[in-house]
Amino acid sequence: MFKKTIVCFTAFAFLAGFTAINNAMAETDKGPAEMVLQATVDAAKKPKPAEFPHKKHQEELKLACKECHHGKGADGKQTPYVDGMKIEKCETCHYKAAGMDKKIATFKDAAHTNCKGCHKEMKKGPQKCKECHKGSDDKE
Repeated sequence: MFKKTIVCFTAFAFLAGFTAINNAMAETDKGPAEMVLQATVDAAKKPKPAEFPHKKHQEELKLACKECHHGKGADGKQTPYVDGMKIEKCETCHYKAAGMDKKIATFKDAAHTNCKGCHKEMKKGPQKCKECHKGSDDKE
């Protein structure tokens, strides 16, 4: 009886430890703290890069990944983000794809719609070009 208890306890401890490590690893991979967002598809009209404080959006603003990220289904339509989903580059889809809403057809359009829209709604964060695009004029 005592041996069975020890074996069961050991197995339980192993599984609990594995689950805790797995959850901790998933929790720590939240992407880079700082990012530079740069459109690359249309090299002829390459806009200035935007500085993006990724960690600040997660920790200070308490935004969940699904607030900004999503996927694409087999039918080509947007699917909601789920924990653990591979996050693709925005330009994987937002590159003047046929049939896409013009407001989000390019990476620049999608970022401006999503980011500037959120900043205006929250009445917080940068809303002028040079606040994100360092060294740019106000024509973005």
